[in-house]
Amino acid sequence: MSSFSLNKQNLSAFIRIGKILIFCLLIVVEVVVAVNNRSLNLTGFNALWVIIPAEAALAAENAVKMWGLKRFKQKITCYVLDVLLLLVLTYFTTGALISTLYVVILTEFYVSQEKLAGSIAMGVCSVVLFLVVFAVSNALKGQEVDVGALVAGAANDLIILVLHFFIVNFTLQIYRKNVEIARTVDELNETNEKLLLANAELKTVAVLEERQRIAKDIHDTAGHSITTVIMQTEAAKLVIDTDPEDAKRKLFAANLQAKHALEELRESVHLLSGNEEKPRLKESLERIIHESSDGTDVTIRSDIDDIPLCDAKARFVCNSLKEGISNGLRHGGANAFWFEFKKKDNTLRFLLSDNGKGADISALKEGFGLSGMHRRAESLGGTVWFEAEEGEGFEVHILLPADAEN
Repeated sequence: MSSFSLNKQNLSAFIRIGKILIFCLLIVVEVVVAVNNRSLNLTGFNALWVIIPAEAALAAENAVKMWGLKRFKQKITCYVLDVLLLLVLTYFTTGALISTLYVVILTEFYVSQEKLAGSIAMGVCSVVLFLVVFAVSNALKGQEVDVGALVAGAANDLIILVLHFFIVNFTLQIYRKNVEIARTVDELNETNEKLLLANAELKTVAVLEERQRIAKDIHDTAGHSITTVIMQTEAAKLVIDTDPEDAKRKLFAANLQAKHALEELRESVHLLSGNEEKPRLKESLERIIHESSDGTDVTIRSDIDDIPLCDAKARFVCNSLKEGISNGLRHGGANAFWFEFKKKDNTLRFLLSDNGKGADISALKEGFGLSGMHRRAESLGGTVWFEAEEGEGFEVHILLPADAEN
């Protein structure tokens, strides 16, 4: 159970107990008033004949007000009866302890009232009514009504009413503020729990989406590479007797493509295993260059900046380099490459140039690899374009936004 629910229950219990204590105090004060005025005679009869019925009526209507009525509008009649009965008791008694009856009745009002403005209004009205009741009582007794003397004589009672107002309302406001704070804290805790659950669900969804993406990469990239290997080896078989050099180039390109496919599969398994240890991007690019040129007549020169990148961009850059080298060997017959990966301002610049046979750029038909570069670059906020001329080699240009620096 939340602390707010407990505090709310405590507040309800506090109000219930408070009403019982207030009612008991009212009865005690009435008994004391009756005892103090038991010998008082007015106009030939004992004042108790009026005091006791008035006190009984006051107790009865307060019981109805406390436990029978809920809304303020329903209690207005009871408050009017309070004033009239207090006027009767003021007239038929010596006036002692009347202010205590006011205090008891006002306490019930303050406890039931949720807004401080209503308590202030009632507090002011009670002070005025207290003076008016005494003035009317004195007038009915035939005494001269002097406002200054009336206020001076009731000074102690007025001080009691004012102090009672501040003490009771200050205590109630503090308690209600604590309940409100507890409610706010519980709401914040509940919201925090919901956010934690939502965050956990988002992480799960993100993991599933990443695995689906990796699975698609395996299907598309590795599948494409293996298909290319098969096509290259089949083509090499056809020309191995008539053109051994061309068959050699095709087999070399197929071998390189197979290496890249194997590396891509390893990277995908590495990601799926959740291993957080990843090589730096520069090391990954240099390894691709080394694997592509080691033990062959292919020369690849490079200028690579050590640039930290997110996983998605790093994979794209590595895959683009593999694809560019494979295409240059397979389609362009290149044996020399220049690779450059630099950062200028907030832009990453990728350039791969080869000395192959080139192509008519206006008639270039982009296959799976090149069209995939376009789509992936756009998803990362970058652009890709190609430059080529017949007999002048082929260039791959990529621009990517750099990652924000922490």
